[in-house]
Amino acid sequence: MKLSSIITAAAVLMLSAFGAEAENSRVINIRTEKSSLVFSVNPDGMLVCDHYGAAIGDASSFSLRKNYIRGDHGTPYAAYPAMGGRSFGEPALAVTHRNGDLNTELKYVSHTTETLQDNNISETTISLADSIQGLETDLVFTAYWKQNIITAHTVIRNREKGDITLRSFYSSALPIKAEKYLLTHLYGAWAREAQVDRTVLTHGTKSIESRKGVRTTHTESPAFMVSLDTDRFDENNGDVIAGALAWSGNFKLNFEVDEFNILTILAGANPYASEYRLKKGESFTTPEMIWTFSAEGAGGASRNLHRWARDYWMHSGSGTVPSLLNSWEGAYFNFDAKTLTDMIDDAASMGLEMFVLDDGWFGNKYPRNNDKAGLGDWDVNKEKLPEGIDYLASYAHEKGLRFGIWIEPEMVNPKSETAEKHPDWIVKGASYETTLIRNQWLLDMSLPAVQDFVFNVFDRTMSLSDKIDYIKWDANRHVENAGSNGLPDDRQSEFWIRYVQGFYNVMERIRKKYPDVMVQACASGGGRVEYGALKYFDEFWTSDNTEALSRTKIQYGTSLFFPANVIGSHVSAVPNHQTGNITPLKFRFDIACSGRLGMELQPKHMTDDEKAFARKAIESYKGYRDIIMNGDLWRIGSPYDDCGYYGMMYVSEDKSKAVLFTYSIKYQSRTVIPQFRLRGLDPERSYHFKEINVDKPRFWFDGKTLPGDLLEAKGVNIPLRGIYESAVFIIEAE
Repeated sequence: MKLSSIITAAAVLMLSAFGAEAENSRVINIRTEKSSLVFSVNPDGMLVCDHYGAAIGDASSFSLRKNYIRGDHGTPYAAYPAMGGRSFGEPALAVTHRNGDLNTELKYVSHTTETLQDNNISETTISLADSIQGLETDLVFTAYWKQNIITAHTVIRNREKGDITLRSFYSSALPIKAEKYLLTHLYGAWAREAQVDRTVLTHGTKSIESRKGVRTTHTESPAFMVSLDTDRFDENNGDVIAGALAWSGNFKLNFEVDEFNILTILAGANPYASEYRLKKGESFTTPEMIWTFSAEGAGGASRNLHRWARDYWMHSGSGTVPSLLNSWEGAYFNFDAKTLTDMIDDAASMGLEMFVLDDGWFGNKYPRNNDKAGLGDWDVNKEKLPEGIDYLASYAHEKGLRFGIWIEPEMVNPKSETAEKHPDWIVKGASYETTLIRNQWLLDMSLPAVQDFVFNVFDRTMSLSDKIDYIKWDANRHVENAGSNGLPDDRQSEFWIRYVQGFYNVMERIRKKYPDVMVQACASGGGRVEYGALKYFDEFWTSDNTEALSRTKIQYGTSLFFPANVIGSHVSAVPNHQTGNITPLKFRFDIACSGRLGMELQPKHMTDDEKAFARKAIESYKGYRDIIMNGDLWRIGSPYDDCGYYGMMYVSEDKSKAVLFTYSIKYQSRTVIPQFRLRGLDPERSYHFKEINVDKPRFWFDGKTLPGDLLEAKGVNIPLRGIYESAVFIIEAE
C-alpha cells in the first residue's frame, strides 16, 4: 500500500473490555480505573495530548476544545514533538533524513485498541507518519486498569529511500497544564544513594540525566514525581504524576515549562553522543516509560507503581527472596571453607534462610585475594576452596539454608587470563588509554562474543552445584573512554544503546534457561536501581552502605518508586564499616526489617545476647513479611522532616493486618511526643496492637484494640524520645 493511501485511511478503533464509549474517532481516551490519558487530532492532522489525570468517562468533547494559543507560538501540546515545523521545544524525535533534511512533521494516521491477556490490560497503538519523508512512528500505550499504570514506548520505522540517523528518540512525551509543578526526584553518590530532592519547576528547562552507561543510578535516577498545583510535597492529598523509565543505560528526563506555563516532560534513552543509524526498512523501539496518576498524593502514586511492579513487571512478582547472611562484610576476601561453614552454622542457628558467598572464590593463575586480580577468570580457587562450591552449597542445604554466590561477569581485571586472551573485548576508544575503576575494565556487551562469555559465566557458575539458588550479579564500574571494536568508525555513537541491548539479550537468555533462580542486581550497591533491570532481577542491593541511620533516607527514597520486596536491607556490624557509626542492634533490625531482611557481618563477633535478639527478630520478621512484600505502603512523614521521627505502615490488601514501623532519628527532648496517624486501615473495623521484639509492653495502647476511624483521624502517640529509638507493631483486625 502506498504511504499516501495509509495516511488517508480511516482510523480503526477496537473498543476495549473496559466498556469504552464509541467516541469521535479523532479523540483517543486511554483509560484505567482512576485515570485517563486523552489525545485528539487537531485540524492540521497533528496528534495533541489533551489530558492526563483523573478518569474521564466520555472524552468526545475534546474534539471541540480549543487551547487559544496562536499557531506562531509553536505546538505546546504535541503528543510526540518532532524537530521541525513550529516545534520550538526540546524534540522527542530528531532525525537527519536521507537527503540531509533535519525537519520532521508527524501527522496522525490511525489508531487501534485491543485487549491483552485479561480484561485488566489494553494496548493502544497510535500511528503517525511524515508523508514527505516516509518516516513512520507508532506510539504504543499499555493501560493496566486496576493498577492505574500506563506504559509507553515508541517504534520508529525508516520507510525512506536510504539511511537515516536518529539524533533524539525519547520513549514518551507528556504535556500537562497546572499552575505550579513540584518535582521530586532522587540523587546521590556511592553509599549515599536515593537521596530525595524537591524543586518547584520554573520557566525554562531542567534536565536529569546519566552519561555513565553502566551503574547509572548512583547519582541520578530515571524516576520522578510531579505534584500539581502546589509547591508542597504531600503523601496523602493532591494530584501527582509519577514516571519511571525502564532503561539500564544513559537516560534523560527533560522538564520544560514554556511561556504558557505548560510543562512538557520527555523521558527516554539519553541522546547524548548516541546518534543511531537506521537503514531502509529497519525500525528502532525505545525503552518503556511507566506513567501513573494519583489523586491521593505521592503515597497513592507509589502504591500504584508497587502493585503494578509486583503484578506485571518484575521477574518474580510477589515472590520473596529469603532472609540471608552475606559473607562480604564478615569475611571480605579472607576465607576458607571452614570460615564459610562456620558462618552457615551461625546463620542457621539464628533462623536465617540463605547463605551467600560473595567476592573472592575464583581465580587460579591470578587468585582473587583482593580486587586487583582474577576478575574474569571464573574457575574456583583451588588453594582457597579445594573442597569446591558444591561442598559449600550442599553443606548449606543440609543445614536447611539455600545457597547463593557472587559474580561480576561484565568486567575484568587487567591482571586476568580473560583480559590477556581477549584485549579486543575491552571497551576502549580508538586513540586513548583505557582507564581503571576499582582496578578493572569493562567488557563490551555490544559484541556477540562478549554476550556469549557473560552468559557462560552465569551458566558455568550454575554448573558448579545443583544447589545454587541465588546469584548476586555485581557491576563495579561505569563507562569511560567509550568505544567498541565491533562497530564501524562512523557508528561508534551507537555503542551506548547497543551495550544495553546486549545486556538485555544476555538476561533474556539467562531467564529462559534459569527462570527460577533468584538474581540480585548489585552495581556497587544502588547503581542499577531502575525498572529496566527489574524486569530480569528479583531484587536490588540498595546500597553498599549498610549503616542503619544512612539507610533511613536511602530506603525511604527507594520506596517512592519501588516495592519493599525488591529492597535488599541488611543488619551489619558496629562500628559500621562505611560510616563508623554505632547504632543499637534493635534499631538496625527495625530498619532492615522494613525491606528484604539480611545480615552483613561475622556472626562469631556477636555476643550471645545479640544472637538471641537476632533469633527473636528474624522469627518475628518471618511472621509478618508477607504483609511487607505484598501489602500497600503508607508512609508517615519522612526522615527528612525537621521533627526527627517518622514511620511507615504496610497494610494487607484486605486490610485485616498491618505492620507499623516507627523511628526516632534525633533526640526529641522531654516535651516532644511523636504522633502517628495511621492511614490505609478500614475505618469500620477495630484493630489490636502488639509491639514485637520487646520483653514487656511499653506504650498505653500495646495489647489494646482501637477503632480504625480513630487511628486514621488521631493515630497513636509513641514517646520515642532518644535517637535510635524504634518500635514495631503488628496490627490485626478483630
